[in-house]
Amino acid sequence: MVEPLLDGLKLDAVRLDDVSLDDVRRFQVAKPDAGTHVRTMKISANPSSFWTHRVPVMVLTILTGLLLLVPPVKAEPLREAIDGIAGNVLFLRHALAPGFGDPPHFDVDDCATQRNLNDVGREQARAIGAYMKRHDITPDTIFSSQWCRCVDTARDMAMGPFTTHVGLNSFFNGHVDRDQTLAALRAHLAQIGPDRLELMVTHQVVISAITGIAPRSGGMVVYNSRTGEAVSVPLSID
Repeated sequence: MVEPLLDGLKLDAVRLDDVSLDDVRRFQVAKPDAGTHVRTMKISANPSSFWTHRVPVMVLTILTGLLLLVPPVKAEPLREAIDGIAGNVLFLRHALAPGFGDPPHFDVDDCATQRNLNDVGREQARAIGAYMKRHDITPDTIFSSQWCRCVDTARDMAMGPFTTHVGLNSFFNGHVDRDQTLAALRAHLAQIGPDRLELMVTHQVVISAITGIAPRSGGMVVYNSRTGEAVSVPLSID
């Protein structure tokens, strides 16, 4: 039986037991003087299909959007640099020691005649040591320049025993010979195996001469003694 609706719209009567899973209903639209046109529309016969198919898609979309809002986890930069160039040396410029160079009456055996760490520098050295321990970066050997600001940096880092090495001394003011100092350092670097990691606390002029990088106080440079590759690594120690 067909019943008239508004504006000539006619709907076929459909028995409920005839509705399939696709719930296809036939609509007939009668247009004046234009014959009869049949239009077919699919309506879900099972309300649970919305929860079965649409909801998981919606949840996945929302979760994907939330993941895009979460910043990616950054790799630890020092370990990443070591692995990236197969570094076996960590050059560390001594922690903050205000001033420039050393006094004219400099004596390597007397810290009072040298430029030394201040409170900020000592705290910086402790923070660098804590950072390396926190990230499980443990050098096999630690060396330091004979200058007090380097010795104090290595001591305050508390990474373990260390020894001084003449190849790490500062030749900035001419207190030691540049060529002899670098020759001693290069001879040592040539003996470091690829499976080792040595920390060297030294001065900007020494690091620059070997790596071409001039780090600021407390700056770290990862170096591969076999290839000559070097990477400056900023540490987040705040």
